[in-house]
Amino acid sequence: MSHRQPRGPRLPAWTATLTWKAAVFITVMCCALAALLGALVHVSVTNQTVGQARERALARLTEVTERYEAGDRLGPGAGVDPPGLPGSLRDLALSGERGTMVAAHESRPTMWAAGPADGHRAIAVQVDYAQGARTIDGLDRAILGSSVLAIGATLLVGAFAVTRVTRRLHQTAQVARRISAGDLDARVRDPHSGPDATGVPRRQDEVAAVAGALDTMASTLQGKLLSEQRFTADVAHELRTPLTGLHAAAELLPPGRPTELVRDRVAALRTLTEDLLEISRLDAKSERVDLDAHRLAPLAERVVRSSGEGTELVVVRDVCVETDRRRLERVLNNLVANALKHGRAPVLVTVDGPVVSVRDHGDGYPDYLVEHGPQRFRTEGTSKGHGLGLTIALGQAAVLGARLRFSNAADGGAVATLRLPFEEAPEGGDGGEPR
Repeated sequence: MSHRQPRGPRLPAWTATLTWKAAVFITVMCCALAALLGALVHVSVTNQTVGQARERALARLTEVTERYEAGDRLGPGAGVDPPGLPGSLRDLALSGERGTMVAAHESRPTMWAAGPADGHRAIAVQVDYAQGARTIDGLDRAILGSSVLAIGATLLVGAFAVTRVTRRLHQTAQVARRISAGDLDARVRDPHSGPDATGVPRRQDEVAAVAGALDTMASTLQGKLLSEQRFTADVAHELRTPLTGLHAAAELLPPGRPTELVRDRVAALRTLTEDLLEISRLDAKSERVDLDAHRLAPLAERVVRSSGEGTELVVVRDVCVETDRRRLERVLNNLVANALKHGRAPVLVTVDGPVVSVRDHGDGYPDYLVEHGPQRFRTEGTSKGHGLGLTIALGQAAVLGARLRFSNAADGGAVATLRLPFEEAPEGGDGGEPR
């Protein structure tokens, strides 16, 4: 049995944004650059300051050594084995070498210079190094302050520039989501992707290229869909006239099994034609609702009665809703017909407030339908039908402002849930209950 490793604490969602990542990158790079430049300036100035102090100390040591050999007075700040002389520098002088060292003497920074004297003694001088130390400390503070200011200014400018880019990307993503939701008129119209006032094309950056490509794709997709919609509507419209004549001719045929088959096929063709015309109107968004107050229980009862045997009605709570009765009955009829045709009885129509569910006890909806909704003319396995009933139900539900969801029950069977727009009545009112 495998065990998952416990995950660490998840970062907030805003840390995944491009602005935050760019700010972190700019900050890290500015800090690294400031540290590198600061270190170079510090080392250069320190070497120069220490070198100048060393030269003064060695020159003073040469002068003091000459006085010592001549027997003259050495002067202040010089002596043989003076107190405070660093031990390492004294050992270097006793070995016959001259050297210098910066060390604290009486709580002050001092540059020491020492060389060999007679016997096992060292002659040394000390030069005040406080001014040089203050110069280096002041330089370090100036480097730190200027680095903080430079990082802050660079971060602000960088964040402003990145925010402008991310704002355009967010706009492009928002338009893409609108297009995927069905709004084919949505366009980015990035000002950087079109020509300027004189008609000369601008030089596009990457964001403008993506926005322009999305607009082009949306226009092309819209054109193809409109062409398909017009084709479907034209075909269905042109089929109505010959089908009407064919239906009249079929009624004149003598009774018999062949006549029944012909009439059945003609009726199926007429139904398919009417369905295609209805889908074309739904696609064109030319449908208009005729709203009125209706109670759901009596409306669902009419649908159940017209569907025949195998359908049951369960009313948990009845309400009065503002809806288009004809379109709502169309939706429920299609759902019940699909359940009876592709599922198994009993088919339960349940009214619970503004929610109407239709459930059968068959094998359930296919996975593609639950995940992506009904698709035209698609069927699974040996199931029959043109696959337009659920598509029409979904389109009519959208016209009503309702939400239609498809799912499968845990114990088997397909469930279609229609939630109608509804506002609860205030306390003391009707409350939507039957009287």
